[in-house]
Amino acid sequence: MTPTTVVDIGRHAVEILLIISAPMLGAALITGLIVSIFQAATQVNEMTLSFIPKLIAVFLVIVLAGPWMITLMTDYIRRLYSSIPSLIG
Repeated sequence: MTPTTVVDIGRHAVEILLIISAPMLGAALITGLIVSIFQAATQVNEMTLSFIPKLIAVFLVIVLAGPWMITLMTDYIRRLYSSIPSLIG
């Protein structure tokens, strides 16, 4: 196994990680933005007010995009495991 192969495997793992986490992070970002605009408009400065909507939004994204995320992850792991013989030899 060459250093280039190791770097390629690591780079691809990071890409998969970013693709899988992007919907959850995007939902938390958009929800936080909406809650902060609401807090600025109503002048309610409660820190715990933003936590529950973000938690609910991330949970909904996991429920809706969960099968896609699991499929993407298992495809990557399956390809990685099937390439082990060529990486060793």
